Amino acid sequence: MKIGIAGIGKMGNAIGSRLLGLGYSVTVWNRSADKASALLNAGAQWASSPKLLAESVDTVITLLTNEAAIDDVYAGTDGLLSGAIKHVTFIDMSTVSPTKPPELALRVQAVGAAYLECPVGGSIGPAKEGKLLGFVGGAAADLAKVQSLLDQMCKRVEHVGTYGAGSTMKMAVNLPLMVYWQTLGEALSLIDHLKLDPQRVVDILSESSGGPNMLKVRGPLLVQALGHQGNDTVTVDVATMRKDMRTMLALGQSNRRELPLTSIALEKFNQAAESGLDGKDCTQLPVWWLGQGGHSK
Repeated sequence: MKIGIAGIGKMGNAIGSRLLGLGYSVTVWNRSADKASALLNAGAQWASSPKLLAESVDTVITLLTNEAAIDDVYAGTDGLLSGAIKHVTFIDMSTVSPTKPPELALRVQAVGAAYLECPVGGSIGPAKEGKLLGFVGGAAADLAKVQSLLDQMCKRVEHVGTYGAGSTMKMAVNLPLMVYWQTLGEALSLIDHLKLDPQRVVDILSESSGGPNMLKVRGPLLVQALGHQGNDTVTVDVATMRKDMRTMLALGQSNRRELPLTSIALEKFNQAAESGLDGKDCTQLPVWWLGQGGHSK
């Protein structure tokens, strides 16, 4: 199976690296070619346009920033859908509103190709190890064609329904984590006066019933952030979190469901963004809360 990847950010690089390591033939395209240099050095092929990418492979995985980027890469001039691609299965792993996959499915099916949405849970580390969680929306017959491929990227692949169901599940999975960053900042504010070592605090919290698995994964970055040690690493930035939370609130509204904790957390993260954190890693949010967000007036 020949694999194409469109969108070579952190996750695209991690997934591409894993697939190359497993012996897959991988071709890549990205708007900024320099971001694909590591994969090219590892043996990936380069496609000069999305059109040429889709025409040269059996399966295309897309990991794109937002819905505007999806529209451009799929349907633009020299886009993925502009060539001879009836043999191709497209798997979109982008995190988007649940309203987008049904629309994209119609576009792909109109040119005779197959389409699945499969947003994933997990970050760069799990992607490199094939330990993502995949939430599939689409036809079971199309999933059967690429099940073995998804099994190489994900420790668990869940077919949760038709188009849009995968994105809905991804929002539900991410919501508690988004709110957790705010509650973590508040928890840390209760013990700030104890002046404990950040490593000790994170170790205690990660072993407690109130510590999600995320603390074990991102604990080192959080410790550095709490200790005010410089680190420019960005796993998930605040801007992305805010975008996803807006999508969660819109989804709740469309289902006539209230999400009060999400609304409050987003309000606080908006304030953090106004203070200059929008492009910073999410581990900076508790630090911001301790420093200026959580002081009573």
